Amino acid sequence: MKELFDKFDRLDTALNRWLVAHSIALLRVSLGLVFLVFGAMKFFPELSPIEDLATRTTTALTFGLISPSVGLVMIAALEVAIGLCFVTGRFLRVGVWLMGAQMLGAMSPLVLFPGELFTGPYYAPTLAAQYIIKDIILVAAALVIAATWTGARIVAEPKSMKSILRAKRAPLVGAARPEALSSSRR
Repeated sequence: MKELFDKFDRLDTALNRWLVAHSIALLRVSLGLVFLVFGAMKFFPELSPIEDLATRTTTALTFGLISPSVGLVMIAALEVAIGLCFVTGRFLRVGVWLMGAQMLGAMSPLVLFPGELFTGPYYAPTLAAQYIIKDIILVAAALVIAATWTGARIVAEPKSMKSILRAKRAPLVGAARPEALSSSRR
């Protein structure tokens, strides 16, 4: 049994090293694909399930200065541009800033139209509200990606599964300790 556990522990450590090397890029590309697909859908009338809410939100945020159809094309173009920045990794800083602005607009229906987004029993969120609330995950993913645009990287400090299982909580993730950086540069 110990031999089997040791083999699994080596596999787990190897998988962790692979994740350290590739997970940020995978996160960046997958986030970009989400924006590309959902943005492209908005170019085609009645294809996006959030089209009506997006156009009403744009109208409300621009005080009616932008027509719903023009607003939807603008949102579509913005989301496709964001997606291209993330998928290609080019102009990533611009893409993250554009996404920040886009997310303010995308989440604003929670404030603008709460009465129609939380209509279930005990004010449970409707499907449209859930669609918007899940954007919190997209923002968190973008923050992880943004943390790398100045060269930050995930650093592997492999620990055996046995030592992790004995720990009372998951290892903390954060900035590298200054002493760890100085010793790694020697």
